Amino acid sequence: MAKQSLKEKAFTSFFWKLFEQGGSSVIQLVVQVVMARILSPEEFGLLAIMVVFVNIGNVFVQSGLNTAIVQASEADERDYSTVFWMSLAISLALYAGIFVTAPAVADFYRAPAIVWPLRGLTVVLLINAYNATQEAIVARNLEFEKTFRATVLAALISGAGGIASAMAGVGIWALVVQQVLFQLVKSVVLAFQIPWKPRLVFDPVRARTLFGFGWKLLASGLLDQGYQSLSDLIIGRVFTKTDLGYVTQGKRYPQALGLILDGSIQPVVLSAVSRVQDDAARVKALARRGLKTSTFFIVPAMTAFALVARPLVLVLLGEKWLPSVPFLQMYCIIYMLLPIHTTNLQVLNGMGRSDLFLRLEVIKKTVGLVTLLFMAFVVGDLVGIVAGYIFVGVASTFINAYPNKRVIGYSYLEQVRDIAPAFVLAAAASALAHTVSLTGLDGLLLVFVEALAMAIAYLALAWLFHVEELSYLVSTLRAGRLGRTREGA
Repeated sequence: MAKQSLKEKAFTSFFWKLFEQGGSSVIQLVVQVVMARILSPEEFGLLAIMVVFVNIGNVFVQSGLNTAIVQASEADERDYSTVFWMSLAISLALYAGIFVTAPAVADFYRAPAIVWPLRGLTVVLLINAYNATQEAIVARNLEFEKTFRATVLAALISGAGGIASAMAGVGIWALVVQQVLFQLVKSVVLAFQIPWKPRLVFDPVRARTLFGFGWKLLASGLLDQGYQSLSDLIIGRVFTKTDLGYVTQGKRYPQALGLILDGSIQPVVLSAVSRVQDDAARVKALARRGLKTSTFFIVPAMTAFALVARPLVLVLLGEKWLPSVPFLQMYCIIYMLLPIHTTNLQVLNGMGRSDLFLRLEVIKKTVGLVTLLFMAFVVGDLVGIVAGYIFVGVASTFINAYPNKRVIGYSYLEQVRDIAPAFVLAAAASALAHTVSLTGLDGLLLVFVEALAMAIAYLALAWLFHVEELSYLVSTLRAGRLGRTREGA
C-alpha cells in the first residue's frame, strides 16, 4: 500500500477522531441521561464543584507538555519519559494538597458530604499523568484509531459502573465512580496499544526545552480553566447547588456535541500544522479547511439542538430538569462559535507561538472576568451570567483571530466570510424546521421530525447555493472510496 500523503492521513485521522469523540460522547450522554433520571440536580451541582478542582489540577498535570511533544519537530523516548515524570510529580503534589484541604472546601460550600468524594475523584490526576503522555504520542503520530478504541471502551465500562452505582443508591459516589473508571480504563487500553512505557530516564535539558514551550500553555490553561471554574464556584456559593446543577446540565450537552464535531477536527489540525509550520501558505490552507469544515457541521447541529431543547429535555431527563432548558439553548449559541476559537488557537500552537496564545488568554479572561463579576454581583441574575458568556464568546472570536493575520495571513474578515454561509443557511433551515411544531406533534416524534427537517433543509440549501464545503466533503469521500477500490483491485 502506498504511503499516505499528509492530506490523506489528516483526513483519515479526522474520521477516527470523529468516531472516537462521537462514540464516546454518545455513550456518555446516554449514561448521563440515565443517571440524571436517578440522581438529583443538587447532586450534579455538588459534582460540578468537585470537578473544578480536578480540572484545574489537570492543567498542572499536563502543564502544556503534551502539546509541546505534539508540536516539537523531533521527539523521542527520552522526551516521553521526561514529560511523564514531571507530570507524575506534579500530580502527586496536587493530590496531597486537595486531600488535605477537602474539609475546608466542604465547609466553604456548606456541603460536608463532598469531603471523601472529592478525595476519591482527585485520583484521576494520578491516572492522567500517564494518560496525557500516551495521548500526546498518539496525536503526534496521527494514530487516532488507538484513542478511538480506548475511549469508546472506557465510556462503556465506566458508564455501566456509574449506572450500577446510582441504582445501588450511593448518591454522588456514582458520579465519582463513573469519572474515575473512565480515565482508568482509557489509560489501560491505550497502554496495550502503544509500545511506549515509562523508563527511569529524566533529561533536564529536554525538560527545560519542552517546558519553555509548555509553561505558556500552562499559564493559558490556568487562565482558561480558572475562568470557567470561577463561574461554577460563584454559582455554587451565591445561588444554590440545585441552580448550579441546572446550569451545568444545560452546558453538558452542547459541550459534548461540540467535542464530537469540533473536537474531532482540531487535534488533526494541530498535528498537520506542526508538520508544515515553516510554510505559512500551507498552514493557512489547513486552517481555512479546518475552520470551514468544523463550522459547516457544528453551526446547524447547535441550531437544531436549541430548536428541540424543550421536548428533548422533557422526554429524556424528566420534568425536574426543565429549568435547564434556557441554559442549554444559550450554551448552543456559545458553542456555535467554537470553531473560530479553536482553529486560531491550534494554528498558534502548531506554529510554536505559545507566547501569542498566552497573551490572548490574558486579554480574553480579563474581559470575561469583568463580565462575570458584573453579572453575578451587580446584576445578580443566573441567566445574566450565561448571557455574559455569549457576549464574551463573540468578543473572543475577534481576539483569537487577530494575530493570525500577521502569522499566516488569515484575517478576521476572511474568517467571517468563510463561516458566514453556515450561519445563514442554519438560520434559514431552522425557520423552515420550526413549522413542524405547528403540526401538533409532541415528545420524541416532534424532536425527530424537527431535527430531520432541519438536516434536510440545511443540506438542500447548501446544495442549491453550491456551498464549497459540501462540495469538498462529497468529492473527498468519493476520492477516498475510489482509492480503496483501486487498492482492492
